[in-house]
Amino acid sequence: MTLEELRAALDARLVPEARRWLAESLAAVRRDPSQIRLRFPAAGRHLGRGAVVNHASSDEQVPRWTMDQAGRVLLLAELGDRVVDELDELYRYGDADEQRAIVAGLHLLPIGGRGLPLVVEALRSNDARLVAATVGPYGSARLPDHLFRHAVLKCVFVGVPLAAVHGLDRRADSELARMLAGYALERVAAGRDVPADVWAVVHRFDPWEELAAIKAEMKAPRAAPRAAARRALAALAAERRRS
Repeated sequence: MTLEELRAALDARLVPEARRWLAESLAAVRRDPSQIRLRFPAAGRHLGRGAVVNHASSDEQVPRWTMDQAGRVLLLAELGDRVVDELDELYRYGDADEQRAIVAGLHLLPIGGRGLPLVVEALRSNDARLVAATVGPYGSARLPDHLFRHAVLKCVFVGVPLAAVHGLDRRADSELARMLAGYALERVAAGRDVPADVWAVVHRFDPWEELAAIKAEMKAPRAAPRAAARRALAALAAERRRS
């Protein structure tokens, strides 16, 4: 989604009072960039938090924009090149919704690679929505390989579907598959189910050592790991049939 598409989608959802507030706020930020510090936190109160886009577009699974989030990104974009002077403090002092808006909108701002430290900081969160924003277009394009793999694993840990990872097909590699298979092995050994979406990545590279260890759990002394191994292997087989 481009900035103009986001602007049009938000405008279609806003009530007249909210539309007026946004227009006044954008003008205020144009006149005086320091106004962003007042207008940015107030967006949720004035614009609401309903969905702007109810279904993610085909090329961008996250974020699923909300009205306050979209408005905040438009306010940031109004700063132009000066946005880099405000991002750190807005993120540091913002609440979870404000932080998510910043991270999710980085690819729409003229900042080059200067937003990457914020993505790395957001990866330390256990807020699933914020973690999901880190693997949007900006983070997925700019995170180094080892941090991208960490971000994917973090998504699995906090329950973010891997469909949310922008460009996963392009960036997945054998090491990520090995790490996901290792995570699956830990789950199976504990008698727990494995998130189904990990198998698409695992299957592409078939890390034999971890998969062999999962198969070995079929002979575990306890019933729970044996059952978990059967379910995991069945899910992997189903993925192979689909591909």
